[in-house]
Amino acid sequence: MPFIDAVEAHDIRFPTSLSMDGSDAMNKDGDYSAAYIVLRTEDPELSGFGFTFTIGRGNDIVTATALQRAVQLIGRDVDTVVNDPGALYRELQSDSQMRWLGPEKGVVHIALAAVMNAVWDLAARAARKPLWRLLCDMTPEQLVDAADLRYLSDALTREEALAILRAQEPGRAGRVAELEARGGYPCYTTSAGWLGYSDDKLRRLLQEAVDSGYRHVKLKVGADLPEDRRRLAIAREVIGWDAKLMIDANQVWDVPEAIEWVGALAEFKPHWIEEPTSPDDILGHAAIRRAVAPIGVATGEHGMNRVLFKQLLQAEAIDYLQLDSARLASVNEIIAVYLLAAKFGVPVCPHAGGVGLCELVQHLSVFDFVAVSASLDDRVTEYVDHLHEHFTDPCDVRDGNYVLPAKPGYSAEMHQTSIDRYSFPDGGYWSSRTRSDAED
Repeated sequence: MPFIDAVEAHDIRFPTSLSMDGSDAMNKDGDYSAAYIVLRTEDPELSGFGFTFTIGRGNDIVTATALQRAVQLIGRDVDTVVNDPGALYRELQSDSQMRWLGPEKGVVHIALAAVMNAVWDLAARAARKPLWRLLCDMTPEQLVDAADLRYLSDALTREEALAILRAQEPGRAGRVAELEARGGYPCYTTSAGWLGYSDDKLRRLLQEAVDSGYRHVKLKVGADLPEDRRRLAIAREVIGWDAKLMIDANQVWDVPEAIEWVGALAEFKPHWIEEPTSPDDILGHAAIRRAVAPIGVATGEHGMNRVLFKQLLQAEAIDYLQLDSARLASVNEIIAVYLLAAKFGVPVCPHAGGVGLCELVQHLSVFDFVAVSASLDDRVTEYVDHLHEHFTDPCDVRDGNYVLPAKPGYSAEMHQTSIDRYSFPDGGYWSSRTRSDAED
């Protein structure tokens, strides 16, 4: 195998605030962005691509931090890196000076996600497999060795993790065939539900979702209660009462306000309320869950690490676990969270959207079904129809399903033309905008 001989880091930003794509009660004007890492090797045909997701200002800080983590890989033998990603993850996590800036949260943690996502992409490319297939071909022992189980033994021991994976190992091939036969892994759409959209656009996008085969749609709420009621009435008028309607408050409420607001929307029969309060408030989520049942409580896209998820599960605070592929520290931590969810019997419905998150999360959901949960019951993964054209292996969604990825890697590579145009601040788009602003 060759050596890693160069690392690139790019601050990529897309001007989604202009069209209000991604607008919600908390984040009104985001420019979807990626701190994008490339691991180059001596073999020009073999590189690893990874990123983490932000929504604009501060993406430069994450990019610089990811580069600082990634340069430690220069000179490493690719064989050593890809054959034991668990050991590499633990080495990078053990940097005590970097841990002090977290630990295992904030910029340093999502920067590590970008680097380790590139490592896992490199491993899958070296094996000539899509990432989901690489994971599903690993033995239970290899998966547990890769997983970060530190701080989890009071909820999940290594022996329990192995038992979960061994129990599902005999049926892996059959479950892959099942996904292929049904057209892929089920997903829901948020593309219609942004707060900044007009009523006409809301109706049109909801109808397009129904016509495209979606049976689950999600709307943003939390800015104005009468407006929420009016928009949910429009949604039910378009999608009917048989389809599942989810609502997402993006953390804007205190606990009593969340309970009151969800109660005022209960007549529209929401399937779940997502991020009803601070993502770190475990007891608050538990109180909300008790008060709004049978409406489910979902959270996790801002879940900073596996320990937070452990406590949400121990406190019986959530009905749906929404891990994020670029906020947790890549596959190593994500495997641990999937195993925790399986132990506690809570379905994982990952967060996606953003820049490239759909491309990543499809691999994770397939892995969960094939190797961990062995169930599609009450499980559905988010899909948002934004920015896929910037990736060399974009996700393929048909009839409300993620089609199983077939190309080697983690589907994380961006087109060079997109990098050149949307790199901040010197890419073609941003430099031309700066000149235009100066002229005005």
